[in-house]
Amino acid sequence: MPELPEVEVVRSGLAPAVTGAVVVAVDMLDQRSLKRHDAVMGDFERLVTGARIDAAVRRGKFLWLPIGDDRAIVGHLGMSGQMLLRTPDHPGDDRHARVRLHLDHPAHGELRVDFVDQRIFGSLAVDRMVPTADGGVGGFSAATTGEWARLIPSQVAHIARDPLDPEFSDDAFARQLARRGTGIKRVLLDQGVVSGIGNIYADESLWAVRLHPEQSAASLSARRVREMLGAVRDVLGRALTEGGTSFDAQYVNVNGASGYFEHSLNAYGRAGEPCPRCGTAMVREPFMNRSSHRCPKCQRRR
Repeated sequence: MPELPEVEVVRSGLAPAVTGAVVVAVDMLDQRSLKRHDAVMGDFERLVTGARIDAAVRRGKFLWLPIGDDRAIVGHLGMSGQMLLRTPDHPGDDRHARVRLHLDHPAHGELRVDFVDQRIFGSLAVDRMVPTADGGVGGFSAATTGEWARLIPSQVAHIARDPLDPEFSDDAFARQLARRGTGIKRVLLDQGVVSGIGNIYADESLWAVRLHPEQSAASLSARRVREMLGAVRDVLGRALTEGGTSFDAQYVNVNGASGYFEHSLNAYGRAGEPCPRCGTAMVREPFMNRSSHRCPKCQRRR
């Protein structure tokens, strides 16, 4: 599943190409990719055609393109979704292409955004925008002004801010941890508490601060919470710099290039290999239908 760095790489690549562009046509190639589109809103193609895109915005793993004062095209990449920038004459023979948006940009001219999704777990939808619960800017974007800025798609409103969001509150996050007796990794993966971290970057962050995934969240001191948040931001920041983590050809940026943070991982996927810090063999353990990777010496449960 693409996590915050992978989705942010896509958002930042889309932003300069789509901001200010007008959708001149839509090719609907597979209706299954509209499974989260509410038909009550109207026909997707009709709602989108002729709309001007104001920005490319992200919260956690969700992307949206505001179109007008109270609507947005909302995208979720799912397991294998890609949003690829194409020239108008790019061959249209990709059998996994589900939706094509034909755009006209005032500076870049004609271009195309292809929503490609092999497994069809991702989706596009037009959704109504609602005010943010805290009154802040809805999501991460290069632009923060406009009628849309303090709004968020209703499908995304339940998603908490992520640690790279300028309006993320460290104090509010610490207060939530203090009320939770569950393991810290479960909390890091709870999108209602903090968004965008995901399994890979949770393992990397917990390894960095020597925390056991099942260590009670409520047991962490204020100092340890600050250390952990610092590690999360450092890991996410480094992953962003390296274009995200690409274990296969499905996780790519808007130009189809893979990230290379996989080569910088210290914990995730390293079961049986020596811990980069102490040399002890790393272990892989079952966790919520997934896996946790940790060092049994460095990351003991206290």
